[in-house]
Amino acid sequence: MAKKGNRIQVILECTEQKNTSVPGMSRYITTKNKKNTTERIELKKYNPFLKKVTVHKEIK
Repeated sequence: MAKKGNRIQVILECTEQKNTSVPGMSRYITTKNKKNTTERIELKKYNPFLKKVTVHKEIK
């Protein structure tokens, strides 16, 4: 049987694209350990619409 772990799936969304008039939204799905990381995570990921690396924050 599979263990019930503390890892949950989270969605990361680009924060810089909201301020621009570029259509589309860059989102990534990743996992985090909810016991070790209780706050929302921020990672630098590639945004194909802006064609550069931007900060992506966890959304609910």
